Amino acid sequence: MKGITRRGFVAGCSAGLAALTASRLSLAGAAGDGSGEHETLVVIFLRGGADGLSIVAPVEGEDRGHYEAARPELALPSSGENALLPLERGFGLHPAAAPLHELYQEGRLAVIHAAGMHAGTRSHFDAQELMELGTPSSRATTTGWITRHLASAPGMPDEILMPALAVSDAQPTSLRGSRETISMDDPDSFDIGTGGWRWRDVQRMALRRIYTSGLGRIHVAGLQALDAMDLIEAYADEDIEPANGAEYPSTSFGRQMALVARIAKLGIGLRVAAVDLGGWDTHESQGSGAGGYFAGQVENLASAMAALYIDLDGGGGDGLNRRLTVVVQSEFGRRFRENGNRGTDHGHGQVMLVLGGAVNGGVHGRWPGLAPETLYDGADLAVATDYRRVLSEILIRRTGNPNLSVVFPGYTGYEPLGIVAGEDLTPV
Repeated sequence: MKGITRRGFVAGCSAGLAALTASRLSLAGAAGDGSGEHETLVVIFLRGGADGLSIVAPVEGEDRGHYEAARPELALPSSGENALLPLERGFGLHPAAAPLHELYQEGRLAVIHAAGMHAGTRSHFDAQELMELGTPSSRATTTGWITRHLASAPGMPDEILMPALAVSDAQPTSLRGSRETISMDDPDSFDIGTGGWRWRDVQRMALRRIYTSGLGRIHVAGLQALDAMDLIEAYADEDIEPANGAEYPSTSFGRQMALVARIAKLGIGLRVAAVDLGGWDTHESQGSGAGGYFAGQVENLASAMAALYIDLDGGGGDGLNRRLTVVVQSEFGRRFRENGNRGTDHGHGQVMLVLGGAVNGGVHGRWPGLAPETLYDGADLAVATDYRRVLSEILIRRTGNPNLSVVFPGYTGYEPLGIVAGEDLTPV
């Protein structure tokens, strides 16, 4: 059972906790650019291949006609009850994403439709791996794109307690090869995990003595893990109410996004958080119109994203959300035509969402259309925007990392879409 006695014991026995507590602000302020500030990037991966045409759909014109003909059961209404929420350029947002629509109206949400990679695979495993490696034409890469970003970003401090957080029981492929990532789904379970709390703390004291006795890679990694345990235990597992009336959904994803907010508020230098949301492989029973299973998925995503943004809003120019960028992607979209089970099969082009204080809201990128002659392989929404183009703009303009040849080897021809504000550094 947790309580003040346990925390008092930890504070007394862990030589690192007091130093960590005192250094929280200095760690956070070591952004490398002299400003004492840094961007926090949250990467949400929708596992299973989300149906982008049911997240953002056409509401008018010829594409609306193609859409209704291809999806007699799944088409979202363009008017009346539960109608699509209006966006720019003849598109509408799923009505279950109303919390995000409010932020769209404030200019804080960007939509990039027909995005993805040109690899053309419809395998979940292959598409996810290639996309997260950042090398759609090769699996030979030994590190993930986020790992390479953190390694190549200019001005990164030599020591950050938690530069990367994987809100999961396992490290995602995008962080493959990172020795600095903390993988944690729940602060309560972030521990050595053997015996009662008194025994675990004795173990931690013994391990700290062992790790402080050397300077090797294992010693450094061990100390980082112990330091993170101490800090998380002392601060991040408290039952702290979200700020500004933010309400996270009572779901696993909602709790994970609340955890990201709590870590960001600690001020320990968090640069990137990777969060997964599964359940998007909707081959059957996807729903009907604006209702059903898919609507629940969208509501969960939208509510948690909006809560994170509101939770980190300090008001005026003081909010952490002005230095927050959330990007949403999936391995691929779904087939344009619904199948015979009120679902959709594996497709190609997807929709990406970008939320943040420096986002230029609106609909961005080229739209290839839904006419039969424009469909990829005659069946799918085509990819008109390489997903790396979206991520590259965020890295350059928001994190100050122009080293695209390192982060996305083989990717060429980058041009900003104007999704986020920031300085256009020359890509390396």
